[in-house]
Amino acid sequence: MSDLITAPPRARMSNPLNAPAGAKRLLVVDDEESIRTPLSAFLRSRGYDVQTAESGTRALALLSEQKFMLMLCDIRMPGLSGVEVVPHAIRADADLAIVILTAVNDAPTATEALSHGALDYLMKPVELTDLEAAVERALHKRSLAIDQRNIERMIREEVALRTTEVEEEKQALRSLTVNVAETLINAMEAKDVYLRGHSQRVAELSASMAEELGLDADTVEHVRLAGRLHDVGKIGIREAILNKPGALTPEEFDHIKTHVRIGMEILSPLRHIGLALQFVQDHHEHHDGNGYPQGLKGEAISVGGRILVAADAFDALTSRRAYREPMTQEDTVAYMRRLAGTLMDPAVFTALENVVTRRGSLVFIDEVYG
Repeated sequence: MSDLITAPPRARMSNPLNAPAGAKRLLVVDDEESIRTPLSAFLRSRGYDVQTAESGTRALALLSEQKFMLMLCDIRMPGLSGVEVVPHAIRADADLAIVILTAVNDAPTATEALSHGALDYLMKPVELTDLEAAVERALHKRSLAIDQRNIERMIREEVALRTTEVEEEKQALRSLTVNVAETLINAMEAKDVYLRGHSQRVAELSASMAEELGLDADTVEHVRLAGRLHDVGKIGIREAILNKPGALTPEEFDHIKTHVRIGMEILSPLRHIGLALQFVQDHHEHHDGNGYPQGLKGEAISVGGRILVAADAFDALTSRRAYREPMTQEDTVAYMRRLAGTLMDPAVFTALENVVTRRGSLVFIDEVYG
């Protein structure tokens, strides 16, 4: 036996055995046959299924073809050194445990191999009892690492699953609460022939304007939702005032303005509808700061609020009311052009004008005037 391997008496007396079925598969890599043969024989006698390779290149070829649990690799070899083999081997099989064989004067190089992913190293001459202990230790570390990765994978999968389930539950809750709010709106609009369909028309017009302004898809949908919900607070307004055929008194107008506060009281618990809440709150704010309820001005008003105030005004003017006939869309656009910069953001008016002129997606115009 090579003088680089020191075997205890029992190990010298042991004969290499054929590895039993299901044995742990090891790869012994060394350019010296006098080391490969006794090491592999010893490991086989301990029940391991062992293959050998005489070079780093041959070792990497075997790793690409077969699955090994551990590689025992010399650090000094012609061609690819053990240090060079280690990162390639780890890339080929992240679960591979690697133990390096090194001489005393190669200790710094062994440390480099550890930094590349080797789990342990042994100094030559190798005590076979130390070899067996190092192999068992490395296999144990490998097992722990695999278990850890499996646990992390299961956690990631469970988190992903729960996240999906939570999102689905949030979407279901969102749909339910929006449906409830829309039911209130429909009930309110059903009592007033002049308001019937108003919220749906404002929602579609607002969404088309948001797209015209180049807003992202999520914001467009929040604008659409806010359009459907913006007048929910009118359920708390006295019908006599809503349907009054003449001009409102200052007191009556103050009462009308409370529909924004009432709407927010109804909708504010529905945090999951996101930006739509802010858009509803801002839908009567004017570009010049003369709106309500907060008197916001310019870009201090949310983009959804700026869109809704224009869409709401357009639909109100083009719809029949108890106190007047509807305006044509052409006359309405001309009238609203004079309000750009006061009632509404000029850029929002331009989007409204483009959408109405193009009649893109505004099916309700055909229905009203067709």
